[in-house]
Amino acid sequence: MVHVLARITAQPASADAMRAILVKLVAQTRKESGCLQYELFQQDGAAHVFQTVERWTDGAAADAHMSTPHVAAAIAQGGAHFGAAPEILRFTQIA
Repeated sequence: MVHVLARITAQPASADAMRAILVKLVAQTRKESGCLQYELFQQDGAAHVFQTVERWTDGAAADAHMSTPHVAAAIAQGGAHFGAAPEILRFTQIA
């Protein structure tokens, strides 16, 4: 099992637009083969900062997710709204 944490930072004025893009992405991602969990959070006190908490069956499923049309669409739609490059970290649970 692979865990992924992705931090997406929008420009402060684009928080609502980014939220809409990401909520749509979540709905599509949860249908993917290999997706065990895909949750989206918005940071308290910093509404332009989002965090995904993801669990995938394996690294191949996580990699395949990044190549889906809905990820490409979210990146394209979010392009003008990003305040920083997304930070995507992959973890393997050890305990």
